[in-house]
Amino acid sequence: MPAVTALTRPVIPTRHELGPAGKARVAVEVLATYARVRWLLRREDARGAVARLRAAAAGAPPLDPREARIASVRLAWVVKKVITPLPADTRCLFSSLTLLAVLARRGIPVTLVIAVRPQPFAAHAWVERDDGRPLLDPGDADFERLVEL
Repeated sequence: MPAVTALTRPVIPTRHELGPAGKARVAVEVLATYARVRWLLRREDARGAVARLRAAAAGAPPLDPREARIASVRLAWVVKKVITPLPADTRCLFSSLTLLAVLARRGIPVTLVIAVRPQPFAAHAWVERDDGRPLLDPGDADFERLVEL
């Protein structure tokens, strides 16, 4: 996969209207990324999938921190909006890895958090910005962080 540069960086939704073509490009990117995530998780564990998704986006020039914060929130909203109605498995890990990959292509660093709740047992995943703000639902306070990738 070719390196991402400032000239080839994927579109970032802004406050301004993207127009139908821009919205469609972002939606197709999210769907294609989601399909790749599903494929990767059949072959890799979460750690390996994160490494591959980040490696595919290597070379993306970093965004200005303020622009990255705004873009990360907007793209998290887009990922949830596009993936939620799918008739496939859209659990937290798939959504989180999809968002991680979409943001990595834009040079936005994030952390995948995997946590567990002991009683009743449950596992959960979400993505956080570099300032610790969750971009996807972090679940309730009973979840204890297991690993950060």
